[in-house]
Amino acid sequence: MTLRFLLAAVAVVGCSCTHTPVTRNVAPPAPTPVSAFDRQIRNAHDAGDGDYQLRTLRERVAAEPDNPAARLELAKAYRDRGYPDVALEILRLAATRFPESGEVELALVRQLHELKQPNEAVANLQVFLKQHPQNGAEYYSWLGILWDQMGQLPTGEQAHRQAIALAPSADYLHNNLGYNLLEQRKNSDAAAEFREALRLNPASQFARNNLAMALAGDNRSSEAVSNLQAGTDPATAHSNLAAVLMEKGNYAEARKELDIALGYNSSHPAALKNLELLSQLDGSPATLPVSRAAPEGTRWQRWTLGIKKLFVGPLDDTQTKQAAESATH
Repeated sequence: MTLRFLLAAVAVVGCSCTHTPVTRNVAPPAPTPVSAFDRQIRNAHDAGDGDYQLRTLRERVAAEPDNPAARLELAKAYRDRGYPDVALEILRLAATRFPESGEVELALVRQLHELKQPNEAVANLQVFLKQHPQNGAEYYSWLGILWDQMGQLPTGEQAHRQAIALAPSADYLHNNLGYNLLEQRKNSDAAAEFREALRLNPASQFARNNLAMALAGDNRSSEAVSNLQAGTDPATAHSNLAAVLMEKGNYAEARKELDIALGYNSSHPAALKNLELLSQLDGSPATLPVSRAAPEGTRWQRWTLGIKKLFVGPLDDTQTKQAAESATH
């Protein structure tokens, strides 16, 4: 029974007196305000009641309170269902309960990074590393990423270098350091780190794209294209370089690269999308370039066209195209 109903019951009992009770129009007490987080917790709980996996995980956490893996699974389940704040609170409680768990600490750091709360993540991670300095390179790499997110690039560089000192053969650590240097406009140093990442892992598309960005920043576009082309076709390479140039605000050079890309493949989806975006940025129309001339073809194709010209006479453009197509099939 609520307070309002209790007051009503008292008024009824009071009516047995000989005098007429004085009644007043008293406004009911204001409800206690519910925070956005409490409301989200309630919604998440309601959602979980109809979700067999969530209900099972909650029951598992309740039955195994000293099992950090169960709490990590529960946090991931809530995050995957669109409740990142609930996942964060679960991880905060887990980190308090299991301060020695590096797995819990990294999960908490990732969640704070995702929710753009790097200050708390850095503070927690620094405390953890002070207590567990023997932990591996991944912790210092995340510390560098968080400093980068906060705009503290020189401090982030130190953390990235400390991570590499612990694991020099990890390609992703060199890529992370290279990106930090790229943000500091140290393009040559950044390129050296990206090259090292590619030496360790030639299949790393992140390092390859970042190397192209570093080379383009040093006005070495041809080398950037050659690097990109090593992992893809020419049209994609020039389109990717155009994207790099667009990000740098070099719209004129980006348009040239898109012209080349669409010259190779006039229906290249990424190049067409980049051209549309570029037209919005620089205000110029998204016009397609004039198609490249058809390649001369093989020696046999050139010989066939020569014979046709000898016996048929000069060919116009349409006939030349038809002849080339017939020689190809």
